[in-house]
Amino acid sequence: MSKNSSVLQNLKGKLIVSCQALPEEPLHSSYIMGRMAYAAYLGGAAGIRANSVEDIEEIKKHVSLPMIGIIKKVYAGFDVFITPTMEEVGALVRAGVDIIALDATDRTRPDGTTITEIFPKLRETYPDQLFMADCSTYQEGMQAETLGFDCVGTTLSGYTNATKERLLPDFEMAERLVKDLSIPVIAEGGISTPEELGLLFELGVHTAVVGSAITRPYEITKRFVHSIQQQSYVSRAGNE
Repeated sequence: MSKNSSVLQNLKGKLIVSCQALPEEPLHSSYIMGRMAYAAYLGGAAGIRANSVEDIEEIKKHVSLPMIGIIKKVYAGFDVFITPTMEEVGALVRAGVDIIALDATDRTRPDGTTITEIFPKLRETYPDQLFMADCSTYQEGMQAETLGFDCVGTTLSGYTNATKERLLPDFEMAERLVKDLSIPVIAEGGISTPEELGLLFELGVHTAVVGSAITRPYEITKRFVHSIQQQSYVSRAGNE
């Protein structure tokens, strides 16, 4: 088994934790993400998904788990922002991440290409690098295998204009891809509870990435506060 093959094999049936915080979020700090990743490791995580070279380098100081690396960069006029160009891919290769994830939707990228145009160039340039396709639809996932991706994620279902009405987690997309792909399927996006995670593994996903439900206290707190507010509304309505 090659080193690359063993990375994916060692993640089978296990949890990957996404440790990310955007500049506008309270926990935006490479130091904090390093400690967050260490906490995830102590809790039993088998892998980490991280954004930016700075965070990746800091996380590597604390854990030696397999890492899915991305660079989120917004280019004006374009919706694709997860590892959108060759420049970001090159930076992640130099950072030494095990798997590079990039937007594999059918949307036009900042360099004017589509995924069908840019990925063959990436595969030729970095033949030994593992690549994960962040997809929003079943069709994109199927295309990703044809293009030569090593694994497919349900990451962007619900986050594109065409899929914004999808309920998350996208169990249907995951189940169809597991059935029809020969490469690993990684469940990601909107996994909020251990029960949802368990159901995805029952459907046959190779591994899963959980982020906000573990590493974003701002979002977690909002969910609890919303629950209280909803309950208060129901109580008031019942007393009227």
